[in-house]
Amino acid sequence: MTLAKACDTANIASGMSAIAPRDSSLSRGRRWGVVLAGGNGTRLREMTRLIAGDDRPKQFCALIGSETMLQQTLRRAERNIPAEQFVISLTKSHREFYVGQSGVRPWQRIVQPANKGTAPAIVHSLLSVERMDPNALVAVLPSGHYYSNESAVSAAMEEAFDIAAQRPDLVILLGARPSGPEVEYDWIEPGNPTGYGRSLQVRTFHEKPAVDVARNLFRRGAFWNTLIMVGHVCAFLDMIRTALPDLISGVPENSLWAGAEIQIPEAIYDRIPRLSFSHDVLSRQSGQLIMLPVQHAGWSDMSCPRQVNAVLNSMCH
Repeated sequence: MTLAKACDTANIASGMSAIAPRDSSLSRGRRWGVVLAGGNGTRLREMTRLIAGDDRPKQFCALIGSETMLQQTLRRAERNIPAEQFVISLTKSHREFYVGQSGVRPWQRIVQPANKGTAPAIVHSLLSVERMDPNALVAVLPSGHYYSNESAVSAAMEEAFDIAAQRPDLVILLGARPSGPEVEYDWIEPGNPTGYGRSLQVRTFHEKPAVDVARNLFRRGAFWNTLIMVGHVCAFLDMIRTALPDLISGVPENSLWAGAEIQIPEAIYDRIPRLSFSHDVLSRQSGQLIMLPVQHAGWSDMSCPRQVNAVLNSMCH
């Protein structure tokens, strides 16, 4: 089935679901997870070295509790997505850390030759999922983030999948209610309600704003961007095709994951610049995005020692 045909089929289903009662269990088999675990985690290197005794990135380290951040991500997401329908984007140089990770099935691995940012990893993973299931509903999940209220995240993801089944033309971002004017996070300024559950239009993005901007965003009721995204695979690929057409066309079909571990050839990544999905895709395609608030999530992206220490301190009180 072609991508255009899949989108046409999904749009017909969308029109039907808008006027008929929905059963989320019917769409569960179409759900896929793309887990991003290829980052280098250099800002936390001293802390992870102290905890693990080596230079592993944070997603392979048990920063909070006995599970690694990647294991926590998979366990949490499996509440909403069948365990066998995940692909995990990794980086070749981290092999000693991801081989043997409990919960990471070898056949789910998509191994990049290098870390070129989030956009190439997401594009290759989405094209792989689309090849397996052109009607897939996909959640893209960072693997190095923390939530004190995992039930709130699961509930929001369930609602996001339900909206994606109704509106296959949109991508839903999960936004966390901020606890202060954090300048290390990306922010989403919401617009009006969409009429789909609790979702809101996306008015503007603000990437790591200056402190005075962050204070204004906090006062105006903006949200932190958790970088969890849910949508029909067509919606993701349409956004990317508009924003970064060369990135999609540069991925040959024979390099895609097809149910067994795949090592992406170096020649493909040699031609790819470093690209951020948030900066190079989302910020350019806000008209195709909506936001779903995650209330009382207790979210942190754990990107620096200050943020990790803040989470640890909150757990002690």
